Amino acid sequence: MADPLALHRFEGLAGAPLVHAITTRLGGHSAGHLASLNLGHTVGDAPEAVAHNHARLLAALDIPAERVVTAHQVHGTRVAVATPADGGRVIPQTDALITVTPGLYLMLRYADCVPVLLYDPRRGAIGLAHAGWQGTLAGTAARAAKTMIAEFGCRPEDLQAAIGPSIGPCCYEVGPEVVAAAEAAFPQAPDLLRRRRPNGHAYLDLWSANAYQLAQVGLRQIECARLCTACRTDLFYSHRAEGGRTGRFAAIIGLRPDGV
Repeated sequence: MADPLALHRFEGLAGAPLVHAITTRLGGHSAGHLASLNLGHTVGDAPEAVAHNHARLLAALDIPAERVVTAHQVHGTRVAVATPADGGRVIPQTDALITVTPGLYLMLRYADCVPVLLYDPRRGAIGLAHAGWQGTLAGTAARAAKTMIAEFGCRPEDLQAAIGPSIGPCCYEVGPEVVAAAEAAFPQAPDLLRRRRPNGHAYLDLWSANAYQLAQVGLRQIECARLCTACRTDLFYSHRAEGGRTGRFAAIIGLRPDGV
């Protein structure tokens, strides 16, 4: 029997006409090191277990599978505008999705990378980004916000951002090449690299990096879960903490079709 389904939600998005959630690893059918709500198809899990897990999640959120849009994530910066024709699709080579279609649900998968949810209550627009160190340094979440501004007429001051659970600055040690890339990407924010080591290593703050980039776009409403996936492998999957042998949790967001 599956564990109780446990979902993380953001206070700033509560009460909005949205369905949104960050899944945990609890409440599914997967076994062993993938226990239990693995939502990744490419981590060696039994297909029937992954199918059960998706079905249980969508039933809990009252979402039809044919209205979910997801993507083949490649640690890039491509932003796709999801339309009704994309329901049930996996959009190739994409790390951010945006839409203004009520009843269309955006879902991406994670195991240390940063989920960033975006919502504009004035325009009725949403977005979802996946940002690991490569996507963060390249500004994937900020690009999603900029695309919402360009495509949907969103104003930065209206956009709300929610930064979900991911590996935190407490645990995310990176080597000299990533340190150099982060210094080049954030020359005005050196505090994003902490606890520098004599060997050139440092700890990278992906939460603050994404918040910084969103603020540079003009966003002022930014909420951060501040939950480290590497610290909390009891709740989340962590590629770093579990040596790459782990599952995937998901972020999902959609505008309610009834608008309430």
